[in-house]
Amino acid sequence: MISLLFLGLIVAWLGFGEQGLIHLYRTEMERQAYVNRIRHLADENRALLEETNRLRTDIGYVESVARKQLHLIKPGEVIYRFNKDKACNNSIATALQKAQQVDKIGKPKREVRHDGKIN
Repeated sequence: MISLLFLGLIVAWLGFGEQGLIHLYRTEMERQAYVNRIRHLADENRALLEETNRLRTDIGYVESVARKQLHLIKPGEVIYRFNKDKACNNSIATALQKAQQVDKIGKPKREVRHDGKIN
């Protein structure tokens, strides 16, 4: 009976003690998290080193980065910018003008309300 109680205390101490199995499990999980973080940072570092190398050696890559980040253009290059809202408004205005014209049959003009609907 006493030996069974003693054995139970030893098992409890091994499982829940300061250096027990639960502490060992938590420490291993923490170690795995650090290993994963180190791998992620190593991959990120490798990608940054490759980009640094490309920026030092590849003029075409430098040009493309400058175009994207600094919005630069080549000499003699022309950039066309289209305002989507203006183009949309122009097509609506054209449709409204057509709707307000007199039919070929001679029907009266259609009225266009302020909300764009035709009466």
